[in-house]
Amino acid sequence: MGHRLPRGMRPGPWETGHTLLVVVLALIVTVTVVDILAPPAVHLGPFLAAAPAVTASFAGPRITACIGAVAVLAQAVVAIVRTSLIDLNHSFQLIALILISVFVTFFAHLRERHEKELVQLRSVAEAAQQVVLRPLPHRVGPLHIASVYLAAEAEAQIGGDLYAAARTAHGTRLLIGDVRGKGLEAVGDAALLLGAFRGAAHRQADLPALVSYLEGTVSSDLDDPGAAGPGGTPTEAFITAAVLDVPDDVPAVDLVNCGHPPPLLLLRDGDVVALEVRRTAPPLGLTEFTGSVFTAETFAFEPGDTLLLYTDGVIEARDQAGAFFPLTERLADCAGRAPHAILGRLRQDLLAHAAGGSLGDDAAMVAVSRSAGP
Repeated sequence: MGHRLPRGMRPGPWETGHTLLVVVLALIVTVTVVDILAPPAVHLGPFLAAAPAVTASFAGPRITACIGAVAVLAQAVVAIVRTSLIDLNHSFQLIALILISVFVTFFAHLRERHEKELVQLRSVAEAAQQVVLRPLPHRVGPLHIASVYLAAEAEAQIGGDLYAAARTAHGTRLLIGDVRGKGLEAVGDAALLLGAFRGAAHRQADLPALVSYLEGTVSSDLDDPGAAGPGGTPTEAFITAAVLDVPDDVPAVDLVNCGHPPPLLLLRDGDVVALEVRRTAPPLGLTEFTGSVFTAETFAFEPGDTLLLYTDGVIEARDQAGAFFPLTERLADCAGRAPHAILGRLRQDLLAHAAGGSLGDDAAMVAVSRSAGP
């Protein structure tokens, strides 16, 4: 997930393959000419085996087979010019080259089939992302919203990080969370919580009641024997989450934090304030062990301010020296920008900060600003 060149500046797969194919053919011609002109004791025929072997790394089985045939033909030309086709040395070189060409052609076939399977899996992952983690609307009531999801795995489209927004009669409710664990199990837990939030956000009267419902949904799934891990052992899954309620007519935000990193509030003057609650609830799925009572706390959220929700994959990203990503400082540099511009800048800074341009964990961010007008 490093930086990418604009689409018009990146060479396409066909252009890259065409260039490499020219290099391979040039290699065959060079080895053939040099081998013909070399002294009788020098034999460069074994270098021709590199042509089909290299081709198999970027081309399909048909092109690999053709390059192998050209290499065999070149070896035959060398044998005829220097001695004869039935010469013992050249005969063994021809047999070895034919066998190598057959093997690498078969491997090219396997690689091509594997790439097709990866393309199919990626399309399924993209479809699952659209179903599980729906894109947030850019405008909800008086709020402007932007979101970004960065998967740690190059081929992954969605993991255990989640976010959602739901419109109510008096405002907008927001959810951001992080499922413990990875893989399909984490995706299933994320889908469970997102479905519960979307179904109950507009039905529960107050925020603590909504969080209690979400906790009951997550805990009931953990109590389900079908949710146990291999061998019937408990999965010990839990979800950190922050649930917020932003009224339309009050410049404030209500927050229930269940073990999640505190949201950051970027004020109009450029100051950044962490919304630290006095009483943090345990993550969803663990309250049965603590008997926690959910309590909402209210913070000011004036027009022109921007609220940033994020997962721990953002603040735990390390550079090559092991330093964490300074989210608060980078957010302060984004004062006066729209939510989508803020996330664009933070995404760029985060990928530049992460060692090797890749994250060690999935990262999600949601930026929310309140417009000054109705």
